[in-house]
Amino acid sequence: MTENDFIPKPYSKILEKGSVTWSSPSNIALVKYWGKKEHQIPENPSISFTLDHCKTITTVNYSKKEGSNSFSFDVFLDGEKKEDFKPKIETFFKRIETYVPFLKDYHFKIETSNTFPHSSGIASSASGMSALALCLVSIEIELRNVTLSAVERSYYNKKASFLARLGSGSACRSVEGDLIVWGTHNDIEGSSDVFGVKYPYEVHQNFKNYQDTILLVDKGEKQVSSTIGHNLMHDHPFAERRFKQAHENMSKLIGVFKNGDVDAFIKIVESEALTLHAMMMTSMPYFILMKPNTLEIINNIWEFRKKTHSKVCFTLDAGANVHVLYPEHEKEAVVEFIKTKLATHCQNGHYICDQIGFGAIQL
Repeated sequence: MTENDFIPKPYSKILEKGSVTWSSPSNIALVKYWGKKEHQIPENPSISFTLDHCKTITTVNYSKKEGSNSFSFDVFLDGEKKEDFKPKIETFFKRIETYVPFLKDYHFKIETSNTFPHSSGIASSASGMSALALCLVSIEIELRNVTLSAVERSYYNKKASFLARLGSGSACRSVEGDLIVWGTHNDIEGSSDVFGVKYPYEVHQNFKNYQDTILLVDKGEKQVSSTIGHNLMHDHPFAERRFKQAHENMSKLIGVFKNGDVDAFIKIVESEALTLHAMMMTSMPYFILMKPNTLEIINNIWEFRKKTHSKVCFTLDAGANVHVLYPEHEKEAVVEFIKTKLATHCQNGHYICDQIGFGAIQL
């Protein structure tokens, strides 16, 4: 499928007003997307676990307005009007107008809230943009006035992922679950740069109900925006090798997921996390996104794993927080380890226990 497949035919119904609500989860990449081309196209493929508890709930109220010359909307976070959110939404609307041609026909009241604290340092753009995209797709379905077949439902999931990507790249991995691939990869059938797809191959029982506890090392604003970070890859001396490494790791994971090799999984996931930070440390300008407590946590995890033969491991986003990943059967022991050894390195001792989820839900 190409972008043109998402340009709709004329709608069969006129809607004066209505309301739609979606809950959409955050996600955590195992193979990292870092570096993008024009139009939010990734330089390399990525794969992520969809989360369950960390999500954004968005309600879009829409009402027909006079004239269709401009976008008209208000944004609220937890009931509070957010003027500073508007430029990002306006940019998003401009990018997607061709595919969502009713945008200028309505005034939208966008009400959003997160199940995790807004200042927690967890990126809300993935869950937020995917929830908004799903609301817009639901309005389109209403305008078409049809009951969806399974094939059409699949099409609209892809369209929501495609739209979400134009708001925030990783948001395209938050529409479905539990394992989502984004970016074309020769070994993964159906993979696309344009939208995220469910991982199509066998996944061993070892990776079912995987746990993710997010250690909130630093709740401050990100030191460097994702857009700036991605742009630093354009002239990066190690960029091409990094993109190739991501393809190689995606290929390795196919066998890992099939065979249930958790040790190989740990090596790939931790290497990917550290590579992401190494790319930032070797860019120009350069950034160190970890904090001293990030390193303390990593060393504690390595020590605990060596001592107990646990299958716990870590991954990182482009920041200081640590995602602690572990199999469900180790939950009791690992959570106790987090409480007694790792929480002390978190800001105010805060961490969030989550697990793999299965995608967005219409409420």
